[in-house]
Amino acid sequence: MAARICVIDYRRGNLASVHRGLVDCGFDAFISDKAEDVLQADGLLLPGVGSFADAMSFLNESGQAEAIKKRVAEGAPFLGICLGLQLCYERGDEGCPEGEWMEGLGLVPGQVVRMPSHTEDGRKLKVPHVGWNSVHVEESNPLFKGIPNDSYFYFTHSYIGEPTDAADVAATTEHAQRFVSSIRHGNVFATQFHPEKSSALGMKLFANFGELVEQYAQGGRA
Repeated sequence: MAARICVIDYRRGNLASVHRGLVDCGFDAFISDKAEDVLQADGLLLPGVGSFADAMSFLNESGQAEAIKKRVAEGAPFLGICLGLQLCYERGDEGCPEGEWMEGLGLVPGQVVRMPSHTEDGRKLKVPHVGWNSVHVEESNPLFKGIPNDSYFYFTHSYIGEPTDAADVAATTEHAQRFVSSIRHGNVFATQFHPEKSSALGMKLFANFGELVEQYAQGGRA
């Protein structure tokens, strides 16, 4: 039986293009908002559009959050995209009253904060960060296999993640400051950019993730 990838529907994500990208790469992908489907999938993909607090509220209420944590702990490969990356962290303040935080999935130690709108020398930059930007891969990573370093991917976001452990930083990008644009923590992979909007290189990244899922389903490790 082919490995199955669950595109997690939390009623706020950009689902169709992500699902289509995986299918176009030849993988058995399906969309679901049911925790039981998350528990039975070989790989998980959490797409992202919306605010941190709103998204986590639905994931918690639906039981999907606990299902994600269980499957990740069991070793299933996980890919978060944009908001899906941010939800991997322990906490974020987007959509919360001032001074308050919302607990995230806690798959990666760290937090999510609003992107700075000025450089260190005071030059103003536009936030949200929208458009194509280069991604510098910091170390060997199977998610970026066959993708030239400093390739351009498509971004649209106002918040960034701050991992506690530098070892979780997979790639960085420059906008106002150098920020973390991809993370890896064991079998947890995530990108701040949108592979589904990033043409051929984005599809290559999906293909790499799908290969990790197939490897896991056959008894290997991501």
